[in-house]
Amino acid sequence: MSREKILIVEDERAVARGIEYALKAEGFVVLWADCGRAALQMAREQSPHLILLDIRLPDITGFEVCRQLRGAGLRQPILMVTARDEEIDRVLGLEMGADDYIVKPFSLRELVARVRAALRRAYGELSNAPDVTRIAFGNIELDLDQMQAYRQGQPVVLTPLEFRLLRYLVTAPEQVFSREHLLETIWGYESSAGGDRTVDVHMRHLREKLEEDPANPRWLLTVRGFGYKFQP
Repeated sequence: MSREKILIVEDERAVARGIEYALKAEGFVVLWADCGRAALQMAREQSPHLILLDIRLPDITGFEVCRQLRGAGLRQPILMVTARDEEIDRVLGLEMGADDYIVKPFSLRELVARVRAALRRAYGELSNAPDVTRIAFGNIELDLDQMQAYRQGQPVVLTPLEFRLLRYLVTAPEQVFSREHLLETIWGYESSAGGDRTVDVHMRHLREKLEEDPANPRWLLTVRGFGYKFQP
């Protein structure tokens, strides 16, 4: 049974109860916050393994909660919940630092599966994990055991998903990966509408954090019309 701690941020108590029941039945420890400010406090004090964050909240938006959590250096996966399957919601959530999203209405079985997938991505090991423990290129060094990146010797804050995407690319230098392949391998589901944008946003975040000139990257290259590769 799982003992990971999940923070539900949902202002509708009936909805929160249903999610809480489903997660507890799977062995998760569940916390609940009914507004954005309470979520910020609980995330900092309780250190949940994953945050299930509704976009529409009564005080501040889920986007703002996500932005503040990432700005404070909290790295746990954030799964955004939106009531509408609109690309602007999905993309804005990713821009603020969310790892993934789920659209209402959803089945509780689907929700639990997405939570488990996000936890595996964040805390589990990819099947092709390399035997080496450190990788260096340019002024970047990756500690694969600690899931930590350094730039010029200084720690770089990457979310677990960003780190795994980076590791997947750098352990296969010069190999070109399609967006569809990366989405299936790193996110754990097949490509759909908006899927390409999901990959693109995370790649841009990596470039902004690691490249000297993100607009003209040296290491993380776009292969036009196909996908991405790491150029050593």
